[in-house]
Amino acid sequence: MATLGIDFGTSNTAAGVMAADRPHLITVEPGRKTLPTSVFFDYDRKVTTYGSVANAALIDGREGRFMRALKSVLGTPLMREKRQIAYERLTLIEVVARFLQMIRERAEAETGQTYDTALSGRPVRFHSSNPVRNAQAEVDLREAYLIAGYRDVAFMYEPEAAALASGPLDKGALGMIVDIGGGTSDFSIFERDGDTTRIIASHGVRVGGTDFDRAISIAEVMPLLGRGAEVRNALGDGRHIAPNAIFNDLATWQKIPFVYTTENRRMAVDFAKLGIDRSLFGRLETVLEMELGHDIAFAVEAGKIKLNQPDLSEAAIDLRVIETALWAQLTQSAMDTVLSGHAAQIEACAGETLEMAGVSPDKIGKIVFVGGSSLLKIVEGVMIAMFPDATLERAEAFTAVADGLAIAASRDLPL
Repeated sequence: MATLGIDFGTSNTAAGVMAADRPHLITVEPGRKTLPTSVFFDYDRKVTTYGSVANAALIDGREGRFMRALKSVLGTPLMREKRQIAYERLTLIEVVARFLQMIRERAEAETGQTYDTALSGRPVRFHSSNPVRNAQAEVDLREAYLIAGYRDVAFMYEPEAAALASGPLDKGALGMIVDIGGGTSDFSIFERDGDTTRIIASHGVRVGGTDFDRAISIAEVMPLLGRGAEVRNALGDGRHIAPNAIFNDLATWQKIPFVYTTENRRMAVDFAKLGIDRSLFGRLETVLEMELGHDIAFAVEAGKIKLNQPDLSEAAIDLRVIETALWAQLTQSAMDTVLSGHAAQIEACAGETLEMAGVSPDKIGKIVFVGGSSLLKIVEGVMIAMFPDATLERAEAFTAVADGLAIAASRDLPL
């Protein structure tokens, strides 16, 4: 029996073990060491698909239920509600369990070993300001692992796992892991003595890539569907602003599957009739009728990633799935403004981690960026401003946590 290290992420997932004294990441999809944390329940075929196959089913327009960012729902009452999902009644814990079971089966098929225990990464804080919900999130995730067939599971903070896999430090210097994933931002300050890595302090805040996507969508896309637009009162001559709730839910990855209600569709039809600019609400009606919320979310994410390319100051979010020739222009300055509040939270959390460690910024000799969202220009800018003399390590941003979990699992560090 062996232990499988699993980096179950909000946006992407990876798994690893040690082989020939080096971390070996499982090929979780053909030719890939990471896969999207996505699930698609296919109505017609009555099958469940995962990762890129699930994403493709959505994009291809297959009839079914698509889910992503389930990690962000851990610890909330939604996880334990039994609901009809396509052709079955399931809780979201059971959905997560099926995903984790699939990871185990692919690892066993590749390595020929049986994995009855797991070492799972977890954010320092699933939920920033609610300790009860934060504790419940680990309870939910543990239950999902047990349902998935693991005999036992231990947890390790994701930035601490990444520290194990990071490169060498200069003598006397400290390192800082900056782990910005899909749902959380985590920090660990560490020192190294030979092969021994010691964690000095870890801290986290619930801000991540899906929050960035949501903020961009609300600011740049949802106004094209009627957010902030006026609607005539059904009775009398007055006007009012369309309520924000439907637009906020459409911009939130984990809430999208639940917005296609009869009530919301009826509301969009009414807005299309009573709206001052009817074309805006006509688009909202189309989005709800055709269930295009995830298509929009993918388009926003793609626009964000494209704009992060070096020397690019403007990009466009492709919304032609809604209407021919519909694009939302996105500039670097606009994105920086939209994300400035999130960047401030990240900066504050990094500063709090320094205080917890009792060290000054000049003691940090290296910043290790982990997670795709850590590579955003605005995040890098914050870290460079805070630690101007530190070297930057970006090489293994997408796999460092899984590498570290594989190392820790082989050493039986947390079990």
